[in-house]
Amino acid sequence: MKRTKTKKRSSNPSPRSTSPPQTVEADADDYYDLRLYVAGQTPKSLAAFANLKQLCERHLAGKYRVEVIDLMKKPQRAKDDQIIAIPTLVRRLPAPIRKIIGDLGDRERTLIGLELWERRNADE
Repeated sequence: MKRTKTKKRSSNPSPRSTSPPQTVEADADDYYDLRLYVAGQTPKSLAAFANLKQLCERHLAGKYRVEVIDLMKKPQRAKDDQIIAIPTLVRRLPAPIRKIIGDLGDRERTLIGLELWERRNADE
């Protein structure tokens, strides 16, 4: 599993790189175990599922499993991953566990949350 370095922000931020961010494909040994917590078939829940399905098919082709948990039917499951808002996507594998709240419509934010987004010249 690849780890990325994080840099502390200085009081005088440097100019941002002009190179556009790019997506990266999952490593061959990475398998994504995802849980999507929803509450019934609300518009946000349906949008979250559709957005997740599209993202997984495009970036994780065959390297993922999605479990959809309807908290209207099984409210006790919210304790498993300490869910406080819905819809919430939980990436259980690869470690560490990551959570993304919302309908996953912001593609860049979702890819960053799943660690599938890479910025060029990140070390500059």
